[in-house]
Amino acid sequence: MTKNKISAPPPKSAKLIPVSLSLVAAALFLPGCAALDRGPVGNQNVPQPAKAVELDRYLGRWYEYGRYEAGFQKGCEAVTAEYARLPDGAVSVLNSCRKDAVDGKLSTAKGKAKIVEGSGGAKLKVSFFGPFYGDYWVLDHAEDYSWSIVGEPSGRYLWMLTRTPKPSEPTAALLKARVQELGYDWSLVRMTKH
Repeated sequence: MTKNKISAPPPKSAKLIPVSLSLVAAALFLPGCAALDRGPVGNQNVPQPAKAVELDRYLGRWYEYGRYEAGFQKGCEAVTAEYARLPDGAVSVLNSCRKDAVDGKLSTAKGKAKIVEGSGGAKLKVSFFGPFYGDYWVLDHAEDYSWSIVGEPSGRYLWMLTRTPKPSEPTAALLKARVQELGYDWSLVRMTKH
């Protein structure tokens, strides 16, 4: 007669290995997926930001006037971004959009930004996914902070932001001219509906 052997449960560290491997695989896989969603390079020579940014004046609500289409924003209309200072000096970010129509389903993304030292407040690192940060450069802005143009070093992403959902015709014309002066391909810009 044989005895049934009762095996001891695996040690806790053995249970963590599959979870850890899953996290590593996800960390390696997700950036690859993001690369597939990237649009074309619309500016081969992204300039440095034109002027310093006074963070307290930049905070608040912005409306997206236009953008280079990115996979994570496909179908987004009525896009807004809200920035607020956090107690630790960082900035909270709340991006909102309506899917496929200005009255579509609300979608939001919360993130955190930190100012890059020595950038005059014009360069930030923004994260929506834990420890992973991306570049956010305020390339230009109005003296009264009524509009801003935001990009990053690859030239694949561009956003034009205004303080009102629909800027005046002179402001819209100024934004188009300034975007082109900065070297961006205007034909890649998608105008946002509000």
